[in-house]
Amino acid sequence: MSDTASPKGVPPPLPSQTVTFSTQQASTSTGSRPNTANTITTATDPFASPNQSRTPSIHQQPPSPSASSRSFPTIGTGSESTGLGPNGIIQVNPFSPSVIAAAANANATPSGVNPSPSFAAPRRSILVQSGFGNPAFSSARSSMARLHAVSSMGSLASSIPATPGSPGIPGGSAVGNTNAAAAPKTKVPRMKSHMIDVDSGPSPVEKPWLAKKNPRAVFSYWIVWITIFIGIAGGGIQSWYRYKNVALDRQPLCLVMEENFDDETSVFGKDGKGGTFFREVNMDGFGNGQFDMTTSSHNNSFISNGHLYIVPTLTGDNIGSDAVFDGTVYNITDCTFNLTRPNNGYITYQGQQVFDTQSYLKSCSAVSNKTAATVINPVQSARLTTKYSANIRYGRVEVRAKMPNGDWMWPAIWMLPKDEVYGAWPRSGEIDIVESRGNGLRYTARGSNYVQGSLNWGPSPELNGVSKSYSWWSNKRKSFGSDFHTYALEWTPEFLRIYVDTRLHTLLDFRFNKPFFNRGDFPDVVFNGSSLVPLANPWINGTNSSPFDQEFYLIMNVGVGSTNGWFPESQGNKPWLDRAQHPPHDFAQALAQWYPTWPTNVEDRAMVVDYVKMWKHC
Repeated sequence: MSDTASPKGVPPPLPSQTVTFSTQQASTSTGSRPNTANTITTATDPFASPNQSRTPSIHQQPPSPSASSRSFPTIGTGSESTGLGPNGIIQVNPFSPSVIAAAANANATPSGVNPSPSFAAPRRSILVQSGFGNPAFSSARSSMARLHAVSSMGSLASSIPATPGSPGIPGGSAVGNTNAAAAPKTKVPRMKSHMIDVDSGPSPVEKPWLAKKNPRAVFSYWIVWITIFIGIAGGGIQSWYRYKNVALDRQPLCLVMEENFDDETSVFGKDGKGGTFFREVNMDGFGNGQFDMTTSSHNNSFISNGHLYIVPTLTGDNIGSDAVFDGTVYNITDCTFNLTRPNNGYITYQGQQVFDTQSYLKSCSAVSNKTAATVINPVQSARLTTKYSANIRYGRVEVRAKMPNGDWMWPAIWMLPKDEVYGAWPRSGEIDIVESRGNGLRYTARGSNYVQGSLNWGPSPELNGVSKSYSWWSNKRKSFGSDFHTYALEWTPEFLRIYVDTRLHTLLDFRFNKPFFNRGDFPDVVFNGSSLVPLANPWINGTNSSPFDQEFYLIMNVGVGSTNGWFPESQGNKPWLDRAQHPPHDFAQALAQWYPTWPTNVEDRAMVVDYVKMWKHC
């Protein structure tokens, strides 16, 4: 191949032949796409597949007429020439001295031109090798590699001297136009960030973890976590010890009595005898100054629909309202004074056993006198006991009941000793499983939404230690008279527990861990009416659980009013004073004030009992 002379400064024109990039002889590659299977040709064929992705070329096929002459220009052999191909593509002989020199200059990486991979003969398309004719664009190479190869080709083309008279450039060839085509695109301005203050210049990035921390802030941080940890740990420890030390009755229990109130005869017996419950008939107020009398009337205690009802009623409904206030002597023919009093009502007087006539008259009769302001008990109710049917010493009692509603009602489920071994009340003790008040939720001295459990004990009525052994449970917005609740007693030589519905709702949890006389903080001496005498310990020969180490029986009743302080003064418009001369008369006079609060429906006025069960230690 020989060079053609050209004017000074103008490179000689290239022969109009097809450029062929191949490692084979030029004479064997005329009219076909070069074999690229064994040569790296990134610079000339940016879309060729890698070597390992194609099969070796066996024979060459002529290109399809529709093959892309823009991406894969038709290349031939011959002398260096210049001109346009059929599709307007520049045709260059790559083996001419000027092209080789331009390639050498490109490899030398002139200023402003990016270095490119080694310039080698192009590889043939995999489709050409396979005989399909149409060269293909392989996706096996990354877009970045392709763009880099195109850039290298642009650099190479720009290094080829232009020929005068070439299209597009005065005095030059079409090859010189490559520079304009390869010019970089103008960058689009980047959107300004509203988070960076570019006007004041770049600001340093804050690194708060490198700053020295405030000791007060560090202390405040850790003291919070330490407090939380101590609270959780303390709560866990307390819960564990409470769980570990909870008192449980692990002794076997034997059923003593179970009454479901299905048959009235089995409950009250025949003629008041032989039944599970005994009706006490009395008018003396039972030591509490109550304003009701207890009767054996079916109006005040009866069985209906499997439930026991204890209902307070007005005495005036039986004998008339006027008879309650004046001119009437009322005698209870079936008074139980002789049966319920110790020694059948006999007492020791001046060394002799005599019948207690004064107590009998107070218990079994009453006289109304307007002048003396004495009245017959204005309310009738009922009091039922298991004294003659069921008694236990240590065990369990369970009663499911619904409390009554109505001002100044005093419902109670409680226990008294069968035999007064340690003396008269409260020396021999009293167990109150549940007591309540019928006054509504607005009553300020614990109304019908409160229930209380307690123990009464002491060497005398004036020295009752109940204030050291009582507690309560409350429903904030609901009365215990609105639904049934289960009241339970657990009683052992070591502890006594009273609760409602669940042990979590404890009314009283009392441990017998020291003698009761030591608990009471009683005075050393007392006045006996004539002189000061040492206070005797009634339980000196007992145990830590004395006086609660004897047999007790169950009592259920609904009292009305009292003078013992159960209803505090000046609370709920109380219509009487406990220390007044005639509290029952004052209460009866205020009938129009309190009676409208008593429901007319017996289900709401009565204490309704679903069942009663009693067990003892076997």
